[in-house]
Amino acid sequence: MIQSDAYTESAGYLAARPPTLEIFPSWPMSHLQEPYSNSQSVGSTTDSSSAQNTMSQAELVSPASMRSDSGQEQQQQEVLMVTIDDYNYKQGLGAAIATAPSFQQHAGGLDMRKHGSTRKDGKLLDAKTERRLAQNREAARKSRLRKKAYVQQLETSRIRLQQIEQELQRARSQGLFPGGCSAPGDMSSGAVMFDMDYTRWIDDDSKCMAELQGALQAQLPDGNLGAIVEECMRHYDELFHLRAVLASSDVFHLMTGMWAAPAERCFLWMAGFRPSEILKMLIPQLDPLTEQQLMGMCSLQQSSEQTEEALAQGLHQLHQSLADAVGGGPLNDGADVANYTGLMALALGRLENLESFYRQADNLRQETLHHMRRILTTRQTARCFLSIGEYNRRLRALSSLWASRPRENFIATENVSPTGTEFQVIQQSQQNQFSGF
Repeated sequence: MIQSDAYTESAGYLAARPPTLEIFPSWPMSHLQEPYSNSQSVGSTTDSSSAQNTMSQAELVSPASMRSDSGQEQQQQEVLMVTIDDYNYKQGLGAAIATAPSFQQHAGGLDMRKHGSTRKDGKLLDAKTERRLAQNREAARKSRLRKKAYVQQLETSRIRLQQIEQELQRARSQGLFPGGCSAPGDMSSGAVMFDMDYTRWIDDDSKCMAELQGALQAQLPDGNLGAIVEECMRHYDELFHLRAVLASSDVFHLMTGMWAAPAERCFLWMAGFRPSEILKMLIPQLDPLTEQQLMGMCSLQQSSEQTEEALAQGLHQLHQSLADAVGGGPLNDGADVANYTGLMALALGRLENLESFYRQADNLRQETLHHMRRILTTRQTARCFLSIGEYNRRLRALSSLWASRPRENFIATENVSPTGTEFQVIQQSQQNQFSGF
């Protein structure tokens, strides 16, 4: 396409040239002798120089050249076409050379992003080094997180240790070991942990009851009071969870009630309070009750009594089967090792059912509290929790008074046998004392 256009322009130009004398050659000798490989002369040629060459060519062409044969004209046209093609080629080559640095820079950027990155000091990092640095940063971050969690765990353990030391000091000041046991070595680790957790639970329960009492006296709205009531409910759920853990680790410690105060043990039913008795105590404290609420509370009390009776019968049957397993076979035959081993295996299998009974009893207590919460209003439930807390507090206070009573008077009067009248006075005083029950 370029050659055809150049040929057309050169042909039109040669046809329009004026006649000149044929004393000079048709093309300047310097132009014909210029080497085509000199890129600087062609690259620096401007449009003005091209115009001057054209004008000089127009003046130097003679009329005789027009009458020359077609071979000479064809030769001139070929020379012109070669010159134009050489100029266009070198001009395009210069443009390509000018754009080469930007292309190389772009390609270098792609290669740099592919193989690495540049640091702040200007040094190039390959992809492997960059990946290793990223892995080191991630490992350092995880190490800092582990160190922070470890420090928090140490702080929590330190606080827990301080609480245990305070509980031990409080127990020593009262002359008792945790759980009321005579020697801590006789207790399992699960029993010791439960006794300490139960002591902490009692302290938290006192704070919760104080907060609930203040909320009732301040006449807080039901929304704020309901949040405190739900917190008290979660507090009792935590106690049932602690008891479940103890039942799985040391059910005998839970069954004996050595974790409770001495006066509390008198009212224990399957290592806890009897739900029907608690409901019977709470109903008079909730006056006035609507008819629907009263029917709901009485129905809950009746269903609790039925479940308690079923659990008591099942536990009695378990005790009887356990006694039969231990006492089965001749008791004076100690040489029969196989019989002894079989009896102990049978007894152990039946003891495993003991844990399920105490779990069911705790489930009954927990369900009774939650059902009572659904029957009563928020303020009535708050009063129920306050009544339960005050009842247990009085039992613990009675135990403390009993433990701290003066023993000199009892020791002095141990050797004196009372007469018949004194027995009557003691019996009358006991009847008057427990007449309220």
